[in-house]
Amino acid sequence: MSKLILTVDDSASIRQMVALTLSAVGHQVVEAGNGAEGYDKAIAQPFNAIITDLNMPVMNGIEFIRKYRQHPASKGVPIILLTTESDEELKRQAKEAGATGWIVKPFKQDQLIAVIKKVTGA
Repeated sequence: MSKLILTVDDSASIRQMVALTLSAVGHQVVEAGNGAEGYDKAIAQPFNAIITDLNMPVMNGIEFIRKYRQHPASKGVPIILLTTESDEELKRQAKEAGATGWIVKPFKQDQLIAVIKKVTGA
């Protein structure tokens, strides 16, 4: 069953890789280039899951999660951080902000597909 996924990353190549990976298994992907743009898109329509980078200009991933989790649209929406960071303190902050999971870049396509399947039930 197709799910609508938002990917938020300042790297166009990462957004493209996420979009290609997930669309290949039938999902629809909407892209945003930073946390502020991601927030606007996230509250404009319902998503089944959000994948966000941590280090971005304008609004970073943790700031994005904190702001989004204050909005009613975020209820029940899993948020996965996809980042080069693996620091335990950052993971703790992300979890406290409302992140569901964490994937370290570079990611394996089958790993991303499995995580999305697990958090969306598709």
